[in-house]
Amino acid sequence: MSAAEPIALVTGFTPFAGDDINPSQSIAEALHDKHVAGHRVVGATLPTEFARVMPSLRSLIESHAPQLVLALGQAGGRDGISLERVAINLIDARIPDNAGLAPIDIPVVEGAPNAYLTELPVKAMLARLNEAGIPATISHTAGTFVCNQVFFGLAHLQATHYPGLRSGFIHVPFLPEQARQHKVASMPLETMIDAVALCLETALTTHEDLHFAAGTTH
Repeated sequence: MSAAEPIALVTGFTPFAGDDINPSQSIAEALHDKHVAGHRVVGATLPTEFARVMPSLRSLIESHAPQLVLALGQAGGRDGISLERVAINLIDARIPDNAGLAPIDIPVVEGAPNAYLTELPVKAMLARLNEAGIPATISHTAGTFVCNQVFFGLAHLQATHYPGLRSGFIHVPFLPEQARQHKVASMPLETMIDAVALCLETALTTHEDLHFAAGTTH
Protein backbone atom coordinates (compact mmCIF):
# COMPACT_ATOMS: atom_id res chain seq x y z
CA MET A 1 0.00 0.00 0.00
CA SER A 2 1.41 3.34 -1.01
CA ALA A 3 1.89 5.92 1.72
CA ALA A 4 0.51 8.51 -0.70
CA GLU A 5 -2.71 6.60 -1.32
CA PRO A 6 -5.59 9.09 -0.98
CA ILE A 7 -8.07 8.45 1.81
CA ALA A 8 -11.84 8.74 2.02
CA LEU A 9 -13.09 8.71 5.61
CA VAL A 10 -16.52 7.17 6.27
CA THR A 11 -17.90 7.49 9.78
CA GLY A 12 -20.85 5.94 11.58
CA PHE A 13 -22.18 6.20 15.12
CA THR A 14 -22.47 3.90 18.10
CA PRO A 15 -25.99 2.61 18.88
CA PHE A 16 -28.18 4.95 20.92
CA ALA A 17 -31.66 5.36 22.38
CA GLY A 18 -31.78 1.80 23.64
CA ASP A 19 -30.86 0.06 20.37
CA ASP A 20 -28.01 -2.44 20.33
CA ILE A 21 -27.10 -1.81 16.70
CA ASN A 22 -26.64 1.23 14.48
CA PRO A 23 -26.64 0.67 10.70
CA SER A 24 -24.33 3.62 10.13
CA GLN A 25 -21.65 1.87 12.19
CA SER A 26 -22.19 -1.40 10.34
CA ILE A 27 -21.82 0.35 6.96
CA ALA A 28 -18.62 2.14 7.98
CA GLU A 29 -17.16 -1.14 9.23
CA ALA A 30 -18.13 -2.95 6.01
CA LEU A 31 -16.49 -0.31 3.81
CA HIS A 32 -13.27 -0.09 5.84
CA ASP A 33 -10.19 -0.82 3.70
CA LYS A 34 -12.25 -1.04 0.50
CA HIS A 35 -11.09 0.93 -2.53
CA VAL A 36 -13.48 3.35 -4.21
CA ALA A 37 -12.54 5.61 -7.13
CA GLY A 38 -8.83 5.32 -6.39
CA HIS A 39 -9.23 6.06 -2.68
CA ARG A 40 -8.78 3.75 0.29
CA VAL A 41 -11.75 3.93 2.62
CA VAL A 42 -11.13 4.33 6.31
CA GLY A 43 -14.25 3.36 8.22
CA ALA A 44 -14.57 4.62 11.78
CA THR A 45 -17.16 4.86 14.54
CA LEU A 46 -17.94 8.07 16.38
CA PRO A 47 -19.42 8.25 19.89
CA THR A 48 -23.05 9.35 20.06
CA GLU A 49 -22.09 11.98 22.61
CA PHE A 50 -22.20 15.74 22.18
CA ALA A 51 -19.02 16.38 24.18
CA ARG A 52 -16.83 13.73 22.59
CA VAL A 53 -17.94 13.48 18.99
CA MET A 54 -16.17 16.46 17.42
CA PRO A 55 -12.80 15.86 19.17
CA SER A 56 -13.02 12.26 17.98
CA LEU A 57 -13.81 13.33 14.42
CA ARG A 58 -11.08 15.96 14.34
CA SER A 59 -8.57 13.38 15.58
CA LEU A 60 -9.54 11.07 12.72
CA ILE A 61 -9.11 13.88 10.20
CA GLU A 62 -5.70 14.79 11.59
CA SER A 63 -4.57 11.16 11.65
CA HIS A 64 -5.70 10.18 8.15
CA ALA A 65 -5.72 13.49 6.22
CA PRO A 66 -8.69 12.39 4.07
CA GLN A 67 -9.63 14.12 0.86
CA LEU A 68 -13.30 13.50 1.60
CA VAL A 69 -15.30 12.75 4.74
CA LEU A 70 -18.70 11.11 4.35
CA ALA A 71 -20.45 10.92 7.71
CA LEU A 72 -23.37 8.54 8.20
CA GLY A 73 -26.14 8.50 10.76
CA GLN A 74 -29.28 6.56 11.59
CA ALA A 75 -32.66 8.14 10.91
CA GLY A 76 -35.17 5.60 12.16
CA GLY A 77 -38.54 6.02 10.49
CA ARG A 78 -37.24 7.24 7.14
CA ASP A 79 -37.83 4.79 4.33
CA GLY A 80 -34.78 5.41 2.17
CA ILE A 81 -31.34 6.95 1.90
CA SER A 82 -31.40 10.64 2.86
CA LEU A 83 -28.75 12.82 1.21
CA GLU A 84 -28.46 15.73 3.61
CA ARG A 85 -28.17 19.17 2.08
CA VAL A 86 -28.41 21.63 5.02
CA ALA A 87 -26.49 21.66 8.31
CA ILE A 88 -27.77 24.10 10.93
CA ASN A 89 -25.92 25.67 13.84
CA LEU A 90 -28.28 24.35 16.50
CA ILE A 91 -28.39 21.61 19.10
CA ASP A 92 -31.81 20.89 20.56
CA ALA A 93 -31.80 17.37 21.96
CA ARG A 94 -35.16 15.62 22.23
CA ILE A 95 -33.47 12.63 23.91
CA PRO A 96 -30.23 12.31 25.89
CA ASP A 97 -27.04 11.24 24.18
CA ASN A 98 -25.13 8.16 25.36
CA ALA A 99 -23.54 10.17 28.17
CA GLY A 100 -26.93 11.29 29.43
CA LEU A 101 -26.62 14.86 28.17
CA ALA A 102 -29.49 16.64 26.42
CA PRO A 103 -28.46 20.22 25.61
CA ILE A 104 -31.25 22.50 24.44
CA ASP A 105 -31.15 25.57 22.19
CA ILE A 106 -27.38 26.00 21.94
CA PRO A 107 -25.19 26.49 18.86
CA VAL A 108 -22.98 23.75 17.52
CA VAL A 109 -20.22 26.35 17.17
CA GLU A 110 -20.55 29.69 18.93
CA GLY A 111 -20.25 32.59 16.48
CA ALA A 112 -20.37 30.39 13.38
CA PRO A 113 -22.84 30.89 10.51
CA ASN A 114 -26.44 29.83 11.05
CA ALA A 115 -26.15 27.11 8.40
CA TYR A 116 -23.99 25.51 5.74
CA LEU A 117 -25.06 23.88 2.48
CA THR A 118 -23.18 20.73 1.56
CA GLU A 119 -20.71 21.03 -1.28
CA LEU A 120 -21.10 17.39 -2.27
CA PRO A 121 -22.99 16.65 -5.52
CA VAL A 122 -26.14 15.41 -3.81
CA LYS A 123 -28.28 15.53 -6.96
CA ALA A 124 -25.75 13.47 -8.89
CA MET A 125 -25.69 11.06 -5.95
CA LEU A 126 -29.49 10.91 -6.00
CA ALA A 127 -29.46 10.16 -9.72
CA ARG A 128 -27.01 7.27 -9.21
CA LEU A 129 -29.18 5.81 -6.47
CA ASN A 130 -32.30 6.16 -8.60
CA GLU A 131 -30.56 4.38 -11.48
CA ALA A 132 -29.67 1.55 -9.10
CA GLY A 133 -33.26 1.29 -7.88
CA ILE A 134 -32.38 2.27 -4.32
CA PRO A 135 -34.99 4.44 -2.55
CA ALA A 136 -33.46 7.84 -1.83
CA THR A 137 -34.28 11.52 -1.42
CA ILE A 138 -32.50 14.79 -0.82
CA SER A 139 -33.23 15.89 2.73
CA HIS A 140 -33.26 19.49 3.92
CA THR A 141 -33.06 18.71 7.62
CA ALA A 142 -30.53 16.57 9.43
CA GLY A 143 -32.31 17.11 12.75
CA THR A 144 -30.85 18.79 15.83
CA PHE A 145 -29.16 15.82 17.49
CA VAL A 146 -25.58 14.51 17.25
CA CYS A 147 -25.92 13.76 13.51
CA ASN A 148 -26.51 17.41 12.66
CA GLN A 149 -23.75 18.40 15.10
CA VAL A 150 -21.28 16.31 13.10
CA PHE A 151 -22.63 17.56 9.76
CA PHE A 152 -22.35 21.20 10.82
CA GLY A 153 -19.04 20.67 12.62
CA LEU A 154 -17.56 19.07 9.51
CA ALA A 155 -18.72 21.92 7.30
CA HIS A 156 -17.29 24.46 9.74
CA LEU A 157 -13.94 22.65 9.93
CA GLN A 158 -13.87 22.60 6.15
CA ALA A 159 -14.57 26.33 6.02
CA THR A 160 -12.10 27.34 8.71
CA HIS A 161 -9.29 24.77 8.98
CA TYR A 162 -9.30 22.32 6.06
CA PRO A 163 -10.05 24.24 2.85
CA GLY A 164 -9.06 21.29 0.66
CA LEU A 165 -11.43 18.90 2.41
CA ARG A 166 -14.82 17.88 1.00
CA SER A 167 -17.48 16.57 3.34
CA GLY A 168 -21.12 15.65 3.66
CA PHE A 169 -23.69 13.63 5.56
CA ILE A 170 -26.06 10.77 4.74
CA HIS A 171 -28.85 9.42 6.92
CA VAL A 172 -29.81 5.76 6.58
CA PRO A 173 -32.99 4.01 7.77
CA PHE A 174 -33.39 1.26 10.33
CA LEU A 175 -32.26 -2.28 9.64
CA PRO A 176 -35.06 -4.86 9.29
CA GLU A 177 -34.38 -6.27 12.78
CA GLN A 178 -34.79 -2.78 14.25
CA ALA A 179 -37.88 -2.05 12.20
CA ARG A 180 -39.66 -5.14 13.53
CA GLN A 181 -39.33 -3.67 17.01
CA HIS A 182 -40.16 -0.07 16.09
CA LYS A 183 -42.75 -0.96 13.42
CA VAL A 184 -41.43 1.48 10.82
CA ALA A 185 -39.68 1.29 7.45
CA SER A 186 -36.32 -0.39 6.98
CA MET A 187 -33.66 -1.30 4.42
CA PRO A 188 -31.36 -4.35 4.23
CA LEU A 189 -27.79 -3.71 5.30
CA GLU A 190 -26.34 -4.88 1.96
CA THR A 191 -28.51 -2.38 0.10
CA MET A 192 -27.33 0.41 2.38
CA ILE A 193 -23.69 -0.59 1.90
CA ASP A 194 -24.16 -0.54 -1.88
CA ALA A 195 -25.92 2.83 -1.65
CA VAL A 196 -23.17 4.47 0.39
CA ALA A 197 -20.47 3.04 -1.89
CA LEU A 198 -22.29 4.50 -4.92
CA CYS A 199 -22.59 7.87 -3.17
CA LEU A 200 -18.94 7.80 -2.21
CA GLU A 201 -17.85 6.98 -5.76
CA THR A 202 -20.05 9.76 -7.14
CA ALA A 203 -18.77 12.30 -4.62
CA LEU A 204 -15.16 11.40 -5.39
CA THR A 205 -15.57 11.66 -9.16
CA THR A 206 -18.11 14.49 -9.55
CA HIS A 207 -17.21 18.09 -8.82
CA GLU A 208 -20.10 19.81 -10.57
CA ASP A 209 -23.55 18.73 -9.50
CA LEU A 210 -26.49 17.96 -11.75
CA HIS A 211 -29.26 20.53 -12.07
CA PHE A 212 -32.82 19.25 -11.65
CA ALA A 213 -35.66 19.84 -9.22
CA ALA A 214 -35.36 17.88 -5.98
CA GLY A 215 -36.85 20.31 -3.48
CA THR A 216 -39.96 20.10 -1.34
CA THR A 217 -43.04 22.22 -0.80
CA HIS A 218 -43.30 21.61 2.94
